[in-house]
Amino acid sequence: MDGVQNKVSVATPRIEVCFSPVMYPAYHNPEAIVVVTDVLRASSAIVTALMNGALSIIPVETIQDAKEFKSKGYLVAAERDGIKLEFADLGNSPFNFTSEKISGKKIVYSTTNGTQAIHMAREAHQVIVGAFINLNATCNYLSQTGRDIIILCAGWKNRFSLEDTVHAGAIVERILQDKRYSTICDSALAALDLWQLAKPDVRGYLEKCAQRSRLRKNKLDDVIDYCFTPDLTEVIPVFKGGQLVDIQRKN
Repeated sequence: MDGVQNKVSVATPRIEVCFSPVMYPAYHNPEAIVVVTDVLRASSAIVTALMNGALSIIPVETIQDAKEFKSKGYLVAAERDGIKLEFADLGNSPFNFTSEKISGKKIVYSTTNGTQAIHMAREAHQVIVGAFINLNATCNYLSQTGRDIIILCAGWKNRFSLEDTVHAGAIVERILQDKRYSTICDSALAALDLWQLAKPDVRGYLEKCAQRSRLRKNKLDDVIDYCFTPDLTEVIPVFKGGQLVDIQRKN
């Protein structure tokens, strides 16, 4: 894949899982690739937007940042607690990011959890965005790099998130099949155990997660099946120059 950067020779690269952004300083490794996951719904929406032709996604941390970009004429997607903000053009559902609305455009994006996690990890060697819908592509890319991997679960307001952790476990399982990789990280092993519990029926297992209940309450749960569908695309968003672009993009 064209996006592989500066492949390094590491005797035993490791994979770790950070359950919450509040824990990330203890995991920070400037040589690692960080995979940010916010399955319901930010990372799924970001992947979908690039899959459907968005030129780039500009993740911003605050509502004020999003408003300032809006005043400059940018297309803005913004939510808090799952609800689209009044000034925003788009909310946080992957279904908002249709090719008719976003193809060829730059989108400013601000969410409750995911965009902050992306910025938190920006000092790593590389930051990419993972979801079930690009699971295979993400795992293949990570294995090609031979670098240490940290999966950063965006969680919910610095709390543990079941769906993000299960997704992290799916990545751990795949990466550990590459015998170059190992882990001595308890949270990676716990995520793997949760994934193996969920794997026979991911949709059913994650029916109990808190974010699923929040989305149901706000009648925003039409995306559940989509967000839990694996391998819909080869798109991998990478954070570069303050923007998320498809890692295969030439410029």
